[in-house]
Amino acid sequence: MAENDYVTRVLSSPAEVCAADWNALLSREADPSPFMRHEYLLALHDSGCANEATGWQARLLTLWSGAEELQAACPLYLKSHSYGEYVFDWAWADAYARHGLRYYPKALVAVPFTPVPGARLLARDAPARTALLHALLALAEDEKLSSLHLLFAQPQDVAAAQAAGLLLRQTVQFHWENKAPHLPAAPGSAPYYRDFEHFLAGLQQEKRKKIRQERRKVAEAGVRFRWAQGTDITHADWDFFYRCYERTYLEHGNAPYLSRDFFERMASTMPENWLLFVAEHESQPIASSLIGIDPVRKVAYGRYWGALARVDCLHFEACYHQPLAWCIAHGYLRFEGGAQGEHKMARALLPVATTSAHWLAHPGFAEAVERYLAREGEGVGQYLAHLAQRSPLKQAPPSPINSD
Repeated sequence: MAENDYVTRVLSSPAEVCAADWNALLSREADPSPFMRHEYLLALHDSGCANEATGWQARLLTLWSGAEELQAACPLYLKSHSYGEYVFDWAWADAYARHGLRYYPKALVAVPFTPVPGARLLARDAPARTALLHALLALAEDEKLSSLHLLFAQPQDVAAAQAAGLLLRQTVQFHWENKAPHLPAAPGSAPYYRDFEHFLAGLQQEKRKKIRQERRKVAEAGVRFRWAQGTDITHADWDFFYRCYERTYLEHGNAPYLSRDFFERMASTMPENWLLFVAEHESQPIASSLIGIDPVRKVAYGRYWGALARVDCLHFEACYHQPLAWCIAHGYLRFEGGAQGEHKMARALLPVATTSAHWLAHPGFAEAVERYLAREGEGVGQYLAHLAQRSPLKQAPPSPINSD
């Protein structure tokens, strides 16, 4: 379809678009994160976690064919702040303010409070993706917004954004992959870990020793873990998890982003996408971690954690060692540890570059940000190179040479 053949509609709630239509678009994408599902976005909106009252005014952008078929869509928000994004632009907002200019509201294409890379510009094909991005830019200009930001995007989205002249920015996350680097890979495949001990055998001795010490401390403190998945997570489990999650935020002086109502909706509409670990001491629960999972693509996502008691190394056990052991046992291919945290490398979560794209309306600021991003990008490249030299993994042995 030609770009001017689409009908553009701006929606004020995910409820205004059919869930099946939205999810059908998502399923066509190369990286269809479960956090882009209609149910997830609707739960954020209807629970009050991400709506106009909390500074997330929904303006979902949709493109339709003349036959009323959804061709492209994205979650768009007008933001009155920069909280809950994990790609930080506070300095940009401050620079605008110091020059007497208004930075907020800005336009944001992202999943609230969820720094998980994946599809953002849902589209039936490349022309529809391009048309959607042009519609986003037109909306930002028409409403005289300071900027447009596309966060944690998949490569297809990044390519469309770059072609449209947006500025690219990289940040670093830490992901684990189910690959055994200490074994030679068979042609066309990668060997997977057999169990947690096999995983440890692939680490350098210092890191292997550290993890065993951490796990021993938790076990010697009398802490045992159980896990529940999907509909096996009981209402009482969800209640206990939320007590832990809320307490962690309050201990740091902040109210939690997500409400108990949001998680109630997740238990109802997306139970298959959640895995809960509960730490118990003398048969009493003392801590929990909630992991997002994609059972089809075999990907897990470290999300939320909290504890009601202090036990040395309990955080590492609940958030890394238990989930990784579960991933290995269930054939999961990747565990994404989320934003920031070099300490994750000691648990074999390795650095991965993620990309966002940005458009700024003011030409002078756009030029200044472009220069800043060029310098920042060089720094990120050097940082990644530095981290690569600190890999906790053993070096894989050379592949056998075929003498035939």
